[in-house]
Amino acid sequence: MSFVEYGDTVKDGDTAIVFLGHESMFPVKVQHGTVTQTKYGVIRHSADLIGKKYGSKVTCSKGGWVFILHPTPELWTVNLPHRTQILYSTDISIITMMLELKPGSIVCESGTGSGSLSHALIRTVAPTGHLYTVEFHQQRAEKAREEFREHGVEHLVTVTNQDVCKNGFGVSNIADAVFLDIPSPWEAIGHAKSALKAEGGRICSFSPCIEQVQRTCLAMEEYGFTEINTLEILLRVYNVRTISLQIPDLGKAAEDNSSTAFDSSNPSNQGSPCANLQQGTVQFKSGVPLREMVGHTGYLTFATKS
Repeated sequence: MSFVEYGDTVKDGDTAIVFLGHESMFPVKVQHGTVTQTKYGVIRHSADLIGKKYGSKVTCSKGGWVFILHPTPELWTVNLPHRTQILYSTDISIITMMLELKPGSIVCESGTGSGSLSHALIRTVAPTGHLYTVEFHQQRAEKAREEFREHGVEHLVTVTNQDVCKNGFGVSNIADAVFLDIPSPWEAIGHAKSALKAEGGRICSFSPCIEQVQRTCLAMEEYGFTEINTLEILLRVYNVRTISLQIPDLGKAAEDNSSTAFDSSNPSNQGSPCANLQQGTVQFKSGVPLREMVGHTGYLTFATKS
């Protein structure tokens, strides 16, 4: 199993996604002799998972069922164990596009964190590209190495445990793109410029506060970056539902017209839209935004090495 090389069947040692519903799923490491508890009952890895095709419906011990899905960077983002705040698909998609990433690209990243963006970057640059990711926290760096190894992508990524603001990325003049997600990105702009290829490399900095953005932009100008611009990506989700509204009283003339056009005693008219008019309400579909949602996540600042 690999996050970039998809297989048909579940094997011992794979990471699989147990899908109970769109709002309920979780990852599981498949192992002989192991069982996983769900609200629908027990899943026995040896009998119910190993050898089954990804996407199969698996019946649990209580009679309920779940789907077993092949992991992808998108599914991993919503199921990974959080060691830090993470980036979600809304920001990841624009980062991938604005950094102009493609198979074969060389990317430098700091910090690795929980690995949400890292998996998406690896999938984008595979099979011939490479990700150099730097993590300041030693335990997080070790855990990231372990996950990349379990997910079959360790040959596409190099994890380094060091302070990028002091020691840089450990590479020079080879990167097509650099991504920064650290508290003081302006302190790493010089190292980012050194890691980028001689001309035309792209850089992106993610910061939750506009004061961080201001200092980062000043540092980019100081080091000669051009095409500096900052984006804020806002996600707004809508629920489509049926609502009922009262029909306004338009006076006696309107009532007379409606009575001549519609005969409520006629059985053929029962259940028609005009029947609602006689009851004083009308139903229609409406899109309503959620009352609570994640709006602002952070500012994305992009620039090009001159």
